[in-house]
Amino acid sequence: MLRRYIERKEREFAFRDTNRRVLPFEIGEAWLPPNGSLDVRERLRLFVEEAVRDSGRFFRVPADSDYEARDDQLLFHSPLPSGIDPNDLVHARLFLKPNAGRVVIILPHWNAQPHSYFSLSKVLNFFNISTVRLSLPYHDARRPPYTERSDYMVSPNVARTLHASQQSVVEVRAVVRWLRQQGFQRIGVMGTSIGSCIGYLAFAHEPDIRAAVFNHVSNFFADVVWSGLSTRFVRRGLEPHVGLEELRYYWSPISPHTYIRRVKENYRPHLLITARYDTTFLPELTEQLFAEYRRLGVPYERAELPCGHYTTGMFPFSYYDGYLITRYFLKHL
Repeated sequence: MLRRYIERKEREFAFRDTNRRVLPFEIGEAWLPPNGSLDVRERLRLFVEEAVRDSGRFFRVPADSDYEARDDQLLFHSPLPSGIDPNDLVHARLFLKPNAGRVVIILPHWNAQPHSYFSLSKVLNFFNISTVRLSLPYHDARRPPYTERSDYMVSPNVARTLHASQQSVVEVRAVVRWLRQQGFQRIGVMGTSIGSCIGYLAFAHEPDIRAAVFNHVSNFFADVVWSGLSTRFVRRGLEPHVGLEELRYYWSPISPHTYIRRVKENYRPHLLITARYDTTFLPELTEQLFAEYRRLGVPYERAELPCGHYTTGMFPFSYYDGYLITRYFLKHL
């Protein structure tokens, strides 16, 4: 009965928005470095191969950023600009507690509302943990005025989707640097849905992140887009032009699966939260991630919510989720 109720609510939430659209398929040549007269797909393959081979360089953050803290806002220009002006000014909301030695960077879900996760920040503040709620690329004030949704973050433009996640990871690392400059030593990251994916990539590449919580987890970026209820419009734009196996390769630089071994090499505590009836990060994809953890002998901590992807935000599931997140950071950060 619970499963039927959850699945019905998941469909209600997934189909309530009427402004979803199918964007045209593009390899995204403009987002790739020039490479002679090579075919555009071959250029993309070479770009992906280099990104995976040297992911430290792919997600490198430059030495300097123009941080500006205004009251409860942190602003800076993206270290990896997209060329779209609103998107390239990074916005973060600060919930800093005086004398709090711990801080968590919060990464929202795709198309999150501007005030989402403020409640979680206030709960963590109550326990003397500061937070920084970071807006993802193409979200909130970063969304171009000619778009109604944050579609450019995940779209049938293959290379732009790569760039958006790469940009977001670099920005998380830039925020870590700013926090270190403010004297914070114990820094954590918490991400939900695509924010979980971004957080995992940042966690794998940023040694100054000491603990993490990943809210909804999966193995390959492409598989989630291909099979998820919330990304069905993205698949419609992709499917006539590219298959799942090819897309999995193209998006391997932004897939958690690619970096599990790297997480093992610099292991720090992290909690992987799943949802039993998830309609976007399908349970079978989540289990593939855990199977790879076991194959590589990577320790992990797991918690399961008795709900789905969208319904994680509903009472009482949201309260239980917040409890798991808060308890973990109190223990490990």
